[in-house]
Amino acid sequence: MCHSLPLAIAGSFALALASCATYQPAPLPATPTLARSSEPAPADRWTASDVVAMVLRDNPDLKAVRTQLAVAQAARIQAGLLPDPTISGAYLPLMAGVGTTAAWNAALSEDLRGLVTLSARREGAKAAELQVDAQVLWQEWQTAAQAKLLFVQIVEGDRALAVQRESSALFAERDRRLQAALARGDASLAAVAPDLAALQAARAQVDTSERQQLSRRHQLNALLGREPDASLPLAENAMVAEPDLTRVDQRGADISKRRPDLIALRLGYRAQEARVRLAVLMQFPVFDLGLAGASDNSNVRNLGPQISTSLPIFDGNRGDVAVQRATRAQLRAEYQARLDAAYGQLRAAVSELKASEAALAVVGADLPGARRAKDQAERALEAGAIDELAYADLAGAFFAKASEAATLEESVLEQRLAIGAITGDGLPAVQDLPDTAE
Repeated sequence: MCHSLPLAIAGSFALALASCATYQPAPLPATPTLARSSEPAPADRWTASDVVAMVLRDNPDLKAVRTQLAVAQAARIQAGLLPDPTISGAYLPLMAGVGTTAAWNAALSEDLRGLVTLSARREGAKAAELQVDAQVLWQEWQTAAQAKLLFVQIVEGDRALAVQRESSALFAERDRRLQAALARGDASLAAVAPDLAALQAARAQVDTSERQQLSRRHQLNALLGREPDASLPLAENAMVAEPDLTRVDQRGADISKRRPDLIALRLGYRAQEARVRLAVLMQFPVFDLGLAGASDNSNVRNLGPQISTSLPIFDGNRGDVAVQRATRAQLRAEYQARLDAAYGQLRAAVSELKASEAALAVVGADLPGARRAKDQAERALEAGAIDELAYADLAGAFFAKASEAATLEESVLEQRLAIGAITGDGLPAVQDLPDTAE
């Protein structure tokens, strides 16, 4: 027996080491992976749906956030494992005295508290894994909504920029002719000044819009995981489905079951409930049950059960119970605040959409009259019936009205997208999440 004990211990260690994972280094990348271009879209020019599909596939941040799922799955596996049993032993050769043989002792034990807390740990880890899944989906929602918004802003911005360039070109041509007339002495500086001021204002507006459009294209390329100046062959029209405003109350009522961020918060609350339960169960004393054997120097041997426990007198895990309960109350308040904010955002977006549509209808009705006034002013100026200042005012009024119409149209499309982003219309579907969050 005395010689078999070291062999048994050595065999146990060898078996444990054989089941261990091995280490392999994973160095960080040394170069960026931004693409110069992307695979061709289904059409010659990309629609909003094409852009969203490519963003969900290629966005670097989404690729990174999806790796959190593997971490959560590994944590769930870990939570379902029992603690390893503990083995201990000693071999005590006889050095002096009346003994006749070497002494030894050995013990094998298992912490029973791991069995008591196993169910709570598994439940919490499962909820935490589903929470990460919902958070990843919410990140996909946000990224898809941002891509749609940039698509609309670029397409509508290009249309507004075309109006601004038309205004700048018109005043540039008038300025060229007036400068020639000024050089011949056929016009005065006072006559040239209104058109010159209008030209400078139009050029400044074009310059500002061009920089803004360049920034938007850079942002969209970043979402696509491409180099900033990669080409973006977008469709010329930004088609955004008009939301059914008659169902707003219904969609607002079930928003907590459709929005991944709210589902994630509910799953997080469920995981926290499991942590509260776990903290209460952890008040159960450390309780080790096992088998122990020993032999003294006179070769007297004994074998029997071994029990050890702790006395929950000073700690008793009371502090952790208080922390977990307070955290649960905090998560409950955060969920209510997010739910209220989501519903409020939906109502506000609907109200703002109605206001923008009404304003667009008014401006759209005024736009044909403003164009006719500009055309009549141009003919009157050529006939000498009005001066340059009156013409510049009427032409500037038309282009201002056309620019206002383009801005309002973009605003209407953006607010439709906002309603879709809040309610989930046209975004990745919620699958295998709502029922688990109850």
